[in-house]
Amino acid sequence: MREFRNDYSEGAAPEVLAAIARVSQEQNVGYTEGDAHCDHARQLIRTMCGQPDAQVEFCIGGTSTNVICLNGMLRPWEGVICTPDAHIVVHETGALAACGLTALPTQDRDGFLTPEAAEHVWQFQTSTGRHMTIPAAIYITNTTELGGVWTRERFDAICDWAEGHGLGIFLDGARLGSALTAEGNDLSLRHIASRVDALYIGGTKNGLLMGEAVVISGKGPHAQRLREAFPYLVKERGGLLAKGYLLGAQFETLFAREGVDAEGNAWACEEGEELYWRQARSANECAARLAAGLEAAGLEPYGNSTSNQRFFAVDPERAEKLSEAAGCETFYTLDDGRKVIRFVTSWATTQADVDDLLAFAQTL
Repeated sequence: MREFRNDYSEGAAPEVLAAIARVSQEQNVGYTEGDAHCDHARQLIRTMCGQPDAQVEFCIGGTSTNVICLNGMLRPWEGVICTPDAHIVVHETGALAACGLTALPTQDRDGFLTPEAAEHVWQFQTSTGRHMTIPAAIYITNTTELGGVWTRERFDAICDWAEGHGLGIFLDGARLGSALTAEGNDLSLRHIASRVDALYIGGTKNGLLMGEAVVISGKGPHAQRLREAFPYLVKERGGLLAKGYLLGAQFETLFAREGVDAEGNAWACEEGEELYWRQARSANECAARLAAGLEAAGLEPYGNSTSNQRFFAVDPERAEKLSEAAGCETFYTLDDGRKVIRFVTSWATTQADVDDLLAFAQTL
């Protein structure tokens, strides 16, 4: 049975591998500095974001991207407000703290950063002047760590709050493709880019071998600070790939309107149907089929995800059997002893893969 452990167990989409193979026969300038593929990818991403003046940069992976961007936006005595389950808090081995920066978690428990909880942290941290770490930015993820998808109303509310307090806004988009193609989503990449200081578009979890595209679109002081610092921080923090043109070629393939597939056949698509969006939408469709089938098999959904991450609360015996068969991971243990387990679909998941798991779940 195919595993549903995460969305980066597979290598890369065939179109991406074909692009890498073609580029590998060329000679290009390194470090993402002026090669034709990075330049083209940057232009495609600026157009997709509706930000012709955005600074677009490329990093290797999500953790280094978060560290580099937040280092660029914050000064040493400043901190970033986030949820307690934020990736920078629970899944990055203290990378932010190792750089001398402080995460300031709220009491939000569903993965969404709210103005009310952020205000509580703000009030506390600013209550004694220079004796406390001063909040200077907010960190949000779309999708959230629990697979939640931000609505425009919710997103605008936290952005309004941050702007009202003079804070920078950074969005971790490791699974942004899944979020923006999820059922019920009413946000767009262009709207997000118009409100944040910086975001990154995740490639590692949507069909690339590796790579994230940073978009610095803001005009305020935090964005300006990051624009100036990024070229140096990306090197200092180990996020700069010598063969950077390979990152450019991959994003070039994800956002191109026309190209050549793995078999050498030409293809073209309309806006919104580029490979990035097609792959994310396919993962979401498989996740929806899986969730409906698991619920029909008697598993209780946990949370309200409509993305490619789906969570269920099950007894320990079922959790162990599902983990052994499908690689799903346990995220929490509830007070009643049940385990909250996560199933993740990817660009490579098929409907047949889903049906195999559902047939197994029916036997439990």
